[in-house]
Amino acid sequence: MSITPQAYAPQSAILELGDAFYDPVAAADFPETRLRFRNDRAAREVGLDAMGDDEWLRHFGRFAPLPGNLAEPLALRYHGHQFRVYNPEIGDGRGFLFAQMRDSRGRLMDLATKGSGTTPWSRFGDGRLTLKGGVREVLATEMLEALGVETSRSFSLIETGEALERGDEPSPTRSAVLVRLSHGHIRIGTFQRIAYLRDAENMTRLVEYVLRNLYDEAPGENAAERLLDLVVGRAATLAASYMAAGFVHGVLNSDNINVTGESFDYGPWRFAPTWDPSFTAAYFDHAGLYAFGRQPEAIHWDVMQLAVSLRTISAAEPLIAVLESFPERYQLAVSRAILWRLGVTPRDPQQDRALVQTIERALRTSERGIDRFFFETFGGIAPEGETFAEVRAALAPYDARKPRDHRYWQGEPCSMLIDEVEAIWAAIDQQDDWQPFHAKIARIREMGDALT
Repeated sequence: MSITPQAYAPQSAILELGDAFYDPVAAADFPETRLRFRNDRAAREVGLDAMGDDEWLRHFGRFAPLPGNLAEPLALRYHGHQFRVYNPEIGDGRGFLFAQMRDSRGRLMDLATKGSGTTPWSRFGDGRLTLKGGVREVLATEMLEALGVETSRSFSLIETGEALERGDEPSPTRSAVLVRLSHGHIRIGTFQRIAYLRDAENMTRLVEYVLRNLYDEAPGENAAERLLDLVVGRAATLAASYMAAGFVHGVLNSDNINVTGESFDYGPWRFAPTWDPSFTAAYFDHAGLYAFGRQPEAIHWDVMQLAVSLRTISAAEPLIAVLESFPERYQLAVSRAILWRLGVTPRDPQQDRALVQTIERALRTSERGIDRFFFETFGGIAPEGETFAEVRAALAPYDARKPRDHRYWQGEPCSMLIDEVEAIWAAIDQQDDWQPFHAKIARIREMGDALT
């Protein structure tokens, strides 16, 4: 197999948890496998970039085990609150954990799937993924990565030759299987399931697994409290990065929140055109529970469910104290995230927060496009006009963290609004034209290079 031996570092840490946490499953036998996207940049970080396309299809379309890795895929078990309603009947219903390995930073990484067939948790679903859903996830993860959001990465997208019936889009529609590369595959809902079962022994095992394998910390006497502290910090940063990116996840259920604070599981996502706190991504989110401006609240609520679960093995008081730190951590994180996208160097927390509040007011008042505002303002150059006079004054003391000398700044701002997504899909759906898709990814990566 064409894998650089010095870089490919297979792991099977998930087996430490034991079979109370997963079910061995088999991948679907697809009619065909047509490679549509492979993320060689991500593959290079885990030693899989030298793999030829035929090998790639065998492992990520037919799911032959990777050398030295998991012998069979594992569908993980979890529960979760879905739009604040507890559901004990969920788990990996159309995906599984396929492999684990260390990346170039030494982190434990998971390769997990979406659309790989039915599992014991599929309920009445077919375990499949539409090609459009796969295309949308690639575009979302590429855009978020470029905008500085810690996100799972779309590793592989393979068209599978089935005609799928769906109630929320024209059918029959094309099918695909997606592979994601993520830093861990443990959700808040994983903890909720163990708490639901009142299984203190497995709760301790799960806490220790996450600390040891995902945070590189030796479990100590106050392991549950320490884990919550780490997750609260990462979750606050995640919420802040969504706001700075102008991103709306759409379904911030507790089973969709990774305990490493890494964004993942993209369904009805959108990027907000303007700074509209009420903007929603999911057509079924009638109450606006996961609207753009409510995402920090939603993620805080989800982390509360982790704290509730950890009561299985911990006293309440220290957990409550950690939870109460979320708002302050979020405020600091959102200032960092927005100043990073502005391309300026932070000064002091109070001044940075005042700048961010000024920008938010101006964006709401002007209804200026989020992407255009940050494009024009990068390096501390605020737009002209009375609406942005306060922004210009607040930005004046700030230094640019890097010059605007990248070629990206000579063009137009890169965005990922719904009309652009639909146009990219229409080219694929109607003419099997993948050029706009690949051109968009190239442009997104150019933006990412300019920002970093």
